[in-house]
Amino acid sequence: MPFYDYIYDTMDKSSDTLYENSLKRKEETPNVVHLTHLTTPESIYHLRFGFASLASKPYSSAWYLWLLWPVTLWSMVLTRIYRRTFVVERNRFHQLRLQTWAIPKYGIQYRLKWQKESVNNMIEEAVLEAEEKGATVLSLGGEELNRYGEVYVKKHPQLKVKLVDGSSLAVAVLLNSIPKGTTQVLLRGNLTKVAFAVAFALCQKGIQVTVLREGEYEKLDKSLGTKSEGKLVTSKSYSSCKVWLVGDDLTEEEQRKANKGTLFIPFSQLPPKKLRKDCFYHTTPAMQTPTALENVDSCENWLPRRVMSVWRIAGILHAMEGWEEHECGYTMSNIDKVWEACLKHGFQPLKVPTQSKS
Repeated sequence: MPFYDYIYDTMDKSSDTLYENSLKRKEETPNVVHLTHLTTPESIYHLRFGFASLASKPYSSAWYLWLLWPVTLWSMVLTRIYRRTFVVERNRFHQLRLQTWAIPKYGIQYRLKWQKESVNNMIEEAVLEAEEKGATVLSLGGEELNRYGEVYVKKHPQLKVKLVDGSSLAVAVLLNSIPKGTTQVLLRGNLTKVAFAVAFALCQKGIQVTVLREGEYEKLDKSLGTKSEGKLVTSKSYSSCKVWLVGDDLTEEEQRKANKGTLFIPFSQLPPKKLRKDCFYHTTPAMQTPTALENVDSCENWLPRRVMSVWRIAGILHAMEGWEEHECGYTMSNIDKVWEACLKHGFQPLKVPTQSKS
C-alpha cells in the first residue's frame, strides 16, 4: 500500500483486514521437494532472497562480492547456527506445487568425513519434514555419503514420500549429449553410480570406453564383466578420443593434454573449470524446461535461465507419472522409459556446444 495513502487516509478501508486474513492463510504444501545445498559462501547472494540481478544469471564469482565479506562471514555464522533447511524457490508445473529446499551446508562440507554425520542428519530431517507435509516425491542429488539416499529408506521403511536421485535421467541425458557417429569416448573422474551406468550403456551400444587409470579400469571391469562386450579398454594416450566424459577429480594437467576440439561432457553435478579456449564444454546434465513451468525467475547455480538439472527434473517426472518406487541406492529406473517421459512432458535436450567459451 502506498505510504502516502496511509498518511492521508485515502487507502482502501479493507486493507488491514485483508492483510490480517492473508496471514491466517494455510501454508502451501508442496507435492514435490528438491533438496539442494549452498555451493560456496558467496552463493547465498545468488539465491532469490539475495540479489535478484545475480539470481537471474548463471552463478559466477564476481570481484565486487569480496566487498561484502563482512556480510558473507555473518551468513556463514548463521548457517552454523540455523541447522534447518529453508525454502529458496517455489514453482508450479501444471497441477504440481514444487519447492526447492536448501541445506545450510556448503559443497566442500559434503566432502569432509567429519561433516558426514551432520550432513546426513540434516538430509534425514528434510526427508521426514517432506513426509510430514504430504509431499509425494523428494529429489536429491546422488551422494555417495548416504548411498544415494538408500540409508533413509532402510531406516524409515514406512516412508510414503518417494526418494529420487535422478541417476537414470542423468544417464539418458549424457547418452543423448554424445554426438552421433562417435565410436569411442574417454571416461575420467571419480566413478559414481552414473559413471558406471553410462559406461555399461555405451559398451552395449558398441562404443569403446577408454579409461586412463588402472584402478578405474579394474573397478569398471569388475562391475561390468562380460557385459562390457570387449569395449572397455585402458590407455595411456590422451589423444585417442575427442569426446571426454568427465567427473570430479579431473585435473588441470589432464585437460591440457586433450586434443584441440575435444568435447568435455560432465557426468558430475559440478562442472570442470574451463581451461581450454580451443575445446568445447557441455553443461552438467540438464534440460530446457517447458513453458508450463511457472515462476522461474532465477538460475539454478551455473545453468542458464529456464534450464534445470536432471536431478531436479527427475523428481517432477516421478510425480507426474505417478511412479511408486524409490530411485535410490544402487538401483535405477528404466533409462528409456524416463527419457520418453521427459520428452512427453516438454523437457528438451540442450544443444551440444559448437564453440567453447573462456
